[in-house]
Amino acid sequence: MWLYQRYPFYWRLILFFRKQKFINVVSLATLEVSGGMMAGQVGLTDFFEQFLGKQPLFINKKVMQANYIPDIIPHRKAQIELLASILAPALRREKPSNLFIYGKTGTGKTLSVRYVLQMLEQTARQKGTPLKTVYVNCKLKKIADTEYRIMTELARAMGRDVPTTGLPTDEVYNVFLSAVDEQEQIVILVLDEIDRLVAKAGDEILYNLTRINSELKHAQLSIVGISNDVRFIENVDPRVKSSLGEEEAIFPPYNAAELKDILEKRALIAFRPGSLGEGVLEKCAAFAAREHGDARRALELLRVAGEVAERENNDIVKEEHIDKAEEKVERDRVLEIVALQPKQSQAVLHATLVLLSGTKKKIETGEVFEKYKEICAQIGLAVLTQRRISDLIAELDMLGLINAKVLSKGRYGRTREIYLSIPDDLVEKLRLKLKEELG
Repeated sequence: MWLYQRYPFYWRLILFFRKQKFINVVSLATLEVSGGMMAGQVGLTDFFEQFLGKQPLFINKKVMQANYIPDIIPHRKAQIELLASILAPALRREKPSNLFIYGKTGTGKTLSVRYVLQMLEQTARQKGTPLKTVYVNCKLKKIADTEYRIMTELARAMGRDVPTTGLPTDEVYNVFLSAVDEQEQIVILVLDEIDRLVAKAGDEILYNLTRINSELKHAQLSIVGISNDVRFIENVDPRVKSSLGEEEAIFPPYNAAELKDILEKRALIAFRPGSLGEGVLEKCAAFAAREHGDARRALELLRVAGEVAERENNDIVKEEHIDKAEEKVERDRVLEIVALQPKQSQAVLHATLVLLSGTKKKIETGEVFEKYKEICAQIGLAVLTQRRISDLIAELDMLGLINAKVLSKGRYGRTREIYLSIPDDLVEKLRLKLKEELG
């Protein structure tokens, strides 16, 4: 009857043909289904038309994305000037020192490097200086999880076509080497999230890259490494450490006032005037300041809050939308973090989740190690030592996936008491994610 109410003429026409025996019950059912589909399509079309007819909250949403480079980067003047002074010799055709940049996530490391390189390239073009910059994000899957793949990515960035598989790694390295050395030029290679590259592929590749200048005849190459782990360089091969970390730059976390200032400047370009309610920017900044001064997180929160407000047909982004965005972003963040971990860390976390899946609320390192060994046997993963597993547990604690409290057992040494620190309703999604990642 809903069809009659919505399309009375269409329904009367069907009844007329039925009385005339031009249509049977089956045909009528088919027409009802097709009519329902048509009604659904019309309704969806109306929805899209209404959506397009509404005044949007956003003017330029791209401004809220992490890869947007503003004309001015606030609260990073000292760091930008330091990076510029270290890389400036490239404009004189001199090899800049290798540079290592430390700082927590969202402290402006990548943004500042890209800004400086953009300005450096612009000046080099004006002066006719041969300069090339290559940027690789080592966090991305299928790029930096093996030495072969990272070398393939570098060769492609230099304009060489290399197959995804099939060549010896040494041959791909030589392809990259010849591409760099085909002319007199300065090449600046940026390895973002370099700690993840080493965790996945080992530090032999870094050793080879730091020694590449001894093989070059025409060009010179400098390495810029970016890491969220301030202790990363301490764990690499001493040969790599001595040649890679020639210069260092530290990016401190933003405080709440700085985050609010960053949000205000972006919001002026991104949002329609008057669309942000009172206290919204302050709340975003406070949430991000609590998370180690993460500007990326603050921008993401504000963007998602705007999207939530639009879906709810609100003309103004309110504090309640920040709360909803925080919940959504936190869930997405946890799953992303887990997906980016090395297989060994994923196996340790999987063992932890299995042990804490029932009524048990806390476990110890030894229990995790035993379950971890079972999982390794099932998926064909090499078993690490218990000491190394203890280190991985500490890393998972640092990421906020678990809570690991160190306990002293006297002459029996120390252990960690482990609890889950993620919401209960996210545990099952996490298990499925780990099952997918571990195969």
